[in-house]
Amino acid sequence: MKKLPFLLLLLLSFTSVFAQADQSVEMDNVMRSSGKIYVVIATIAIVFIGLAIYLFSIDKRLKKIEKEK
Repeated sequence: MKKLPFLLLLLLSFTSVFAQADQSVEMDNVMRSSGKIYVVIATIAIVFIGLAIYLFSIDKRLKKIEKEK
């Protein structure tokens, strides 16, 4: 049951992305033309991957501690 509100939230955020497709941001065009946008995307991806690894390692430690008690 908890998945349904999450799915609805994702669908609503997806439609808002399409609503903003007509707008063009000058910074986006400049970053894309100079190739810097890929550096930004790679940096954000590395940060998110690092956070995911950190959270999974904490989860493993907590499960190990809970099993001991």
